[in-house]
Amino acid sequence: MAKIKSTKKEHYQIYVKQIEALAKIANLITSGLYLDELLRLIVNVTAEIMNSKISSLMLLDPEKKELVVKATQSISEAYNKKPNVTLGQGIAGIVAQENKPLYVVDVREDDRYLNRDIAKKEGLCSLASVPLAVKGKVIGVLNCYTSKKHKFAKHETDILGTLASQAAIAIEHAELDLRVRSAEEALTTRKLVERAKDILSQEVNIVPSEAYRLIQKQSMDTRKSMREIAEAIILAKEVKTRH
Repeated sequence: MAKIKSTKKEHYQIYVKQIEALAKIANLITSGLYLDELLRLIVNVTAEIMNSKISSLMLLDPEKKELVVKATQSISEAYNKKPNVTLGQGIAGIVAQENKPLYVVDVREDDRYLNRDIAKKEGLCSLASVPLAVKGKVIGVLNCYTSKKHKFAKHETDILGTLASQAAIAIEHAELDLRVRSAEEALTTRKLVERAKDILSQEVNIVPSEAYRLIQKQSMDTRKSMREIAEAIILAKEVKTRH
């Protein structure tokens, strides 16, 4: 009877831990974090909930058709400097190409795993690799390693699949925010350069196109952005106007 109660308590604790992890990932969707911070949080939460030795997140470079390790809580230099994985090759490459998870009992003995030497050196054994996909489009892969042989139970594969789904949405939101921010910054820069160009044109009595080339040259000579040069010209004009 005591053993049954203990088992129920363990299952309840696992359930609570899973709910907490899902809540953390769900909160990341609207967190407004920059992508790098977001990816680090995702791997840390995944490692914690899965009790994994190493958790890593790879994003797909659609142009090169390669998976690149973007975040891991591993301190292993050998693992962190692993070469990129071509789509369709290795465990992660297959997962990304087929948009289906793979669970490997021992990567050191699996011919599909590309870095068996690193796995042996770092003591990596079992691997759960799941796709990160949004609306059927794969954007990356989430990996969890254990240090001993481990057959992933259904509740583990279920929670990892849910984590991956939530993480993919959070990443998609962060990338969209980044594109919006970049577009807004580009627009602001254009407006500042236009204003600085007009100021310079009037101050030096040159045509606007020549003023633009001067700003461009100053930017190259000083190795500062055109925005910084433009802001300096505008500030100088404002100081001069005040006096």
